[in-house]
Amino acid sequence: MFRFEDIDLFRIDDLLTDEERMVRDAVRVWVDDRIMPHIEEWAWEGIFPREIVPEMGDLDLFGASFSEYDLPGMSSVAYGVINRELERGDSGIRSFMSVQTSLVMYPILTWGSQEQKDRWIPQLAKGRAIGCFGLTEPDFGSNPGGMRTRAKKTDSGWVLNGEKAWITNGSIADVAVVWAKTDDGVRGFLIESGTPGFSTVEHKGKYSLRASVTSQLVFSDCEVPADAVMPGTSGLKNPLMCLNQARYGISWGAIGSAIATFSAALDYAKTRIQFRDQPIAAHQMVQDKLVWMYNEILKGQLLSLQLGRMKDAGTMQHEAVSVAKRNNVWVARECAKLAREIHGANGIVNEYPIMRHLMNIESVFTYEGTHDVHTLVIGAYLTGIQAFDPPTQ
Repeated sequence: MFRFEDIDLFRIDDLLTDEERMVRDAVRVWVDDRIMPHIEEWAWEGIFPREIVPEMGDLDLFGASFSEYDLPGMSSVAYGVINRELERGDSGIRSFMSVQTSLVMYPILTWGSQEQKDRWIPQLAKGRAIGCFGLTEPDFGSNPGGMRTRAKKTDSGWVLNGEKAWITNGSIADVAVVWAKTDDGVRGFLIESGTPGFSTVEHKGKYSLRASVTSQLVFSDCEVPADAVMPGTSGLKNPLMCLNQARYGISWGAIGSAIATFSAALDYAKTRIQFRDQPIAAHQMVQDKLVWMYNEILKGQLLSLQLGRMKDAGTMQHEAVSVAKRNNVWVARECAKLAREIHGANGIVNEYPIMRHLMNIESVFTYEGTHDVHTLVIGAYLTGIQAFDPPTQ
């Protein structure tokens, strides 16, 4: 079994605590035993394996960094290495855990009522319930402020109308965290599956994240009781805070994808014989690609590690999250491309993990803030000038 730690010249492993290494090893073994033997078939067939959800709950992967309700209360770095090991297996598996933790449990714990917390957190933590996060809309992805989903107050509760798109877990979720505009600004609602007026449509034809469920949520005069709203929500800043939590985990997960394609390329280069009965690893151009991948993976891990330490210390700025997400997903994307080149024609078949990771990372490159959007976030930090939506005149 390949272990990046065995070739790490900077001994990043020494910067982890004993608990963080223990968590990493436990998740690594589970991924190797339960995900790796089946993931190509699941992705090929477009299947999300729901049977793994309670197993993930038993491993305390959901809400790992939270401490309420007897949750593990692990460090942010421990949560990060969970993301890295899961995405080493597949981006869709990591996405499931990330949504459940950062986009569903986090807002309920942070802004939900006591009754909402009591009902949902224990169920979500053990994988006995599945959640999804409804923010993105068909016409408003990178501009959530333009959302059209509306919630109107009534004498008995609320009525929602609108649509959400590209929602991970949407069609299999027991509860949806849905963001809608109200007369008092953007509020968050917990809407249970089966609620009249609430339906889902699964996105079909995906080349990416095929071992993951992606859906559209539709609300047509959907009536919910007054206590469906999360009382602590009060504006667009709330869902954006959720996204920051998820983007932190993605910065780690992307490095897991990069490690997967790099390790496959390294092994292939050392065993593929070509020209004068030598492995292709003997060629300078191949070594140049491997060195680039290795170099960037090292740097990306250090970025996320320091980001996690700052997160736990309360010193993390949201622009730093943009730096890590933007850099590490780009690194994973480039690693997948280089691994495809090293594998030659074999890079396009599912005997190897390259094309699956390459297609997956295209989605990760776009969601939770596109590469360009994070560029503008960092640009605004550096210059003090907001470049979003510039005037046309």
